[in-house]
Amino acid sequence: MKILIAGCGYVGSALAVRLLEEGHDVWGLKRHSAGLPLGIKPVVADLACVDSLTSLPSNLDSVFYLASADAIDDSAYRAAYVDGIKNLVTALKGQTIRRFFFISSTRVYSQKNGEWVDEATATNPVTFAGQRLLEGEQIALNAPWSATVVRFGGIYGPGRAGLIDRIREGKTILKEGPPVYTNRIHVDDCAAVLHHLMTLKSPADLYLAVDCEPAEQKEVYGWIAARLGVPAPVVGKKEPTAYESRGESNKRCRNNRLLATGYKFLYPTFREGYGSLI
Repeated sequence: MKILIAGCGYVGSALAVRLLEEGHDVWGLKRHSAGLPLGIKPVVADLACVDSLTSLPSNLDSVFYLASADAIDDSAYRAAYVDGIKNLVTALKGQTIRRFFFISSTRVYSQKNGEWVDEATATNPVTFAGQRLLEGEQIALNAPWSATVVRFGGIYGPGRAGLIDRIREGKTILKEGPPVYTNRIHVDDCAAVLHHLMTLKSPADLYLAVDCEPAEQKEVYGWIAARLGVPAPVVGKKEPTAYESRGESNKRCRNNRLLATGYKFLYPTFREGYGSLI
């Protein structure tokens, strides 16, 4: 198959390697070709600039849209998740693509009290991040090809394990108040989920892709600290991280629809995932 990964960064590169190993022809679109895995055919372009999208491969079978914002502000999110996908859909006009995958985020949910959410839960994002992601989802679903939206939880893995370092160094403080739930997925599962969905004859138009245990932040931090042999983080007042400053969120995501397709997680909970990194 001929496959384009638009936004071939952290997750895109992991997916590209899996697809190459299976013998597919894979193109990786980035603003700079540096960092692409060996064997990936580079497409140097800027998704936010439609005039740069003139060298896309033809006769594509599958397209994965994995762009990410390069700053935490509304204009950067609009460029990545609204303008970028509009431009790519325009540039691919006329191609008979089998399926278009848009990678979104659980940021589209606004629940704050630990509620359970799934694909049927109404979305009403109150932050620019969730709003722009939801706009991008609709553009993908209204494109002239069959489309699937995949909403990932917090992605971690090699190169994105800063939480382990902060706990080891005693720099993590737990927020005061009621339990805060977290929803995660290892980068290897991100790539494997997308590969798996690509192989399905008729995937659904929406999947939540998180591991099998929405876990309390306190439990996750305490477990990591115990594995590292350091004191557990204390509870107290803390300044919000850049991620948290985009709007508070506290929900538990179900992955039942994904599991029903037959997908088996490589790292079913944070324990297997972080355990592999420690």
